[in-house]
Amino acid sequence: MEKNRRWWALVAVALGTFMTYLDNNVVNVALPSIQRELNLSISGLEWITSAYILVFAGLLLAGGRLGDVLGHRMVFLSGLGIFTVASVAAGLAGSQELLIGARAVQGIGAALLSPAALALLQEFFPDPKERGAAIGIWGAVGALALAVGPLTGGLLSEHASWGWIFLINLPIGVATLALSLISMPRRAATARTAGAWQRLDPIGLVTSSIALFALTYALIEGDAEGWTSGLILGSFAVAALAAVAFVVQQSRAADSMVNLAFFRLRMFTGGLLAMGLWAFGVFGIYFYMAIYLQNVLGFSPTEAGAGFVPLALITAVGAILAPRFETRFGVARVTAFGLAVMGVAIGGIAQYGEGTHYLDLLPWFALYGVGGGLLIPLSNVVISALPTDRAGVASGMLNVSREVFGLLGVTVLGAILSNRAGAATGTELHRYLVGYQFSLVIAAVLVLVGVPVSLWMLRKQRTAAVPVPEPVLEAV
Repeated sequence: MEKNRRWWALVAVALGTFMTYLDNNVVNVALPSIQRELNLSISGLEWITSAYILVFAGLLLAGGRLGDVLGHRMVFLSGLGIFTVASVAAGLAGSQELLIGARAVQGIGAALLSPAALALLQEFFPDPKERGAAIGIWGAVGALALAVGPLTGGLLSEHASWGWIFLINLPIGVATLALSLISMPRRAATARTAGAWQRLDPIGLVTSSIALFALTYALIEGDAEGWTSGLILGSFAVAALAAVAFVVQQSRAADSMVNLAFFRLRMFTGGLLAMGLWAFGVFGIYFYMAIYLQNVLGFSPTEAGAGFVPLALITAVGAILAPRFETRFGVARVTAFGLAVMGVAIGGIAQYGEGTHYLDLLPWFALYGVGGGLLIPLSNVVISALPTDRAGVASGMLNVSREVFGLLGVTVLGAILSNRAGAATGTELHRYLVGYQFSLVIAAVLVLVGVPVSLWMLRKQRTAAVPVPEPVLEAV
């Protein structure tokens, strides 16, 4: 692949990723406007967000496998087209049912696009050094979406119409599609499509999707339905049974979508765990910090979105610089340092309650952004740990780790916050702050657990690597 074309292909992949990240973050601050205009019930409002997350997380492994078998370019373009069309449908929706349905279809598009995007970078940049730089740029663009999303959602919902938070995906999607068609070369499809149905591993696709659907549903609805309710316990049971069926089937399949031996690779498993802890901190802190800024400090939705811009910009810069640090100091040290900095920053944020000024929080936000940016190269570690014909599944599992741990961050911290606030005394605001600050301390401790995990599991092997067709398996 020509050098210039692959860098343009990187731009296309980054734009596609930016669009999905932007959409996921732009919705939250616009929810009150959507509720007013469509007269939504509380349940309907929740499902505008939940429908997307549920379908996206449930189909990530399936999307990765489709890319490995049918070709990542085709799956990327298919996901991009589905996501763009669904975005237009969401922006024009005039009812609760149409909007929730469009959001679910967006989840299908994102589940195809996201795993293929990262796998394409491995395909376009076979040199590890160049791939590290490319993934750093890709991660920086994703971080920018975290900055632009809440701010864009606030501005559009306050000064235009909520529909534009979805319709802005149309020009981005069309531009990405045109750039992709020009810059991404077609691959010979004969070898890939021969016996494609068997290679897709339909039983594995179904059981993995059911397990992820059920787990995601339980995490989303657990607080509202009650964690001991029959529906939630049943969902966890379905997830467990489907996961067991998936593991049994994968251990017996000749060409399984997930070779269970891959989990004995320290770099692969360690990378997934570290990225999961990163997502736990990022998703949980973003969610509850946004509530804190608005309900305690009195920020408007637009001001709350703007408050995260410095953090996200620093994360983006860190993502670009991180591959250089990784080359010099090693991925284990850089990852451990990033998680340590994040943990310290979360602990620092936990000191502040009522009467705080934004400038008091800003240094901790900046430190948090530094730590978050340093973990972006983990994507390269996870993808590179597996054979190239499993890049899609590796990317899918990386995204699953992010989504599930991110949901756990919101769910676990929310349960801790509610429990602690319920046990406290005083005004409602005081009780909320007691729970909020304690939940941040717990989050800091859990993120810091990743420091020794990273130093041990992501350390370099002492013996020289021997070229073999499959990666050398080392017990965790």
